[in-house]
Amino acid sequence: MASSILIKIICLAIICLVLDIPLANAGQTCGQIKVSLIPCLGYLKHPGPTIPVVCCNGVRTVNDQAKTLPERKDACECIKSTLISIPVLDPNAVQGLHDKCGVKLPFPIGVNMDCSKLGGGAH
Repeated sequence: MASSILIKIICLAIICLVLDIPLANAGQTCGQIKVSLIPCLGYLKHPGPTIPVVCCNGVRTVNDQAKTLPERKDACECIKSTLISIPVLDPNAVQGLHDKCGVKLPFPIGVNMDCSKLGGGAH
């Protein structure tokens, strides 16, 4: 029985390789990015002296998952559209969030960011 399952898994992997289908998607969906950043909403609406640790963990997760240029551009577009949809956020808190969390991003954060100009940059 176990060898039958193993054979099926190997066949599936071979089919995926032949058809160039990724076995796993390393990038995050926009929904996953939003879920990671939800803990930041309170701080971004009413900035205080400290940022919740869970917020910074979310910022790190989004940054760590966006490894390739297309993934970074997708993350940028998702963050930009989310910021535009929540106009009550403090723009200064938004722009400084990644720095306060100790995360170096390859693009500036804000509603005016141009994700099409995103280059390789530091990650």
